Amino acid sequence: MTEILFYHMQRQPLEKVLPTLVERSLARGWQAAIQAASEERLQALDDQLWTYTDESFLPHGTDRDPDAAGQPVVLTLRETNPNAASIRFLVEGADLPPDAGAYARICILFDGTDQDALLRAREQWREAKGAGHDVAYWQQDDSGRWNKKA
Repeated sequence: MTEILFYHMQRQPLEKVLPTLVERSLARGWQAAIQAASEERLQALDDQLWTYTDESFLPHGTDRDPDAAGQPVVLTLRETNPNAASIRFLVEGADLPPDAGAYARICILFDGTDQDALLRAREQWREAKGAGHDVAYWQQDDSGRWNKKA
């Protein structure tokens, strides 16, 4: 079964949290897909991953790029898996893909200060549990570290 991790962001924004999680995934040798729900967020993430630190960047492309299949990280608005990713990151309430069981891990990142995002994450939790996936819930503490709550 796919492991689905819910990340309840409270102390740091998506732009700080996502690059770290993607770096860890790449260190494991996994290809990654990041699915957003809007073109604006997709473009912002595309820009962010090139410049998130002065010392580093995350090599990536979008699913519109002709070489998307060869990219270690692909940004998309669709449920497809153009680079045969082992891990998928869902942001902005993006839907669980119909082929969720094809991934080793899916990470759902949501803003804990946004009531709509909280409600959407609860729906996704029920959906993932109902489909028989292994689910876990991680929440940031006051220092920004992740603590497993469920």
